[in-house]
Amino acid sequence: MPNIKPVSDLRNYNEVLKDIAVGEPVFLTKNGRGRYVIIDMADYQKQEATLKLLSKLGEAEKVIETGEQWLTSDDVKKELGL
Repeated sequence: MPNIKPVSDLRNYNEVLKDIAVGEPVFLTKNGRGRYVIIDMADYQKQEATLKLLSKLGEAEKVIETGEQWLTSDDVKKELGL
């Protein structure tokens, strides 16, 4: 069940921070509507890595669609100096 609190609870932020755990963000509302999310640093880093990977996959799909030249494994080794 999501942990939802009004943003005014941040006056006593230590209590709000106690409720944050990996995989369990705290959702803050303002005027009865969702406004902010506080997440654990590990979750944040995982999200950032996932977004970066998805971006790279999107770039790869564009290369495939446009038919740009692919590198052979020998070309990659040569560029890396192996």
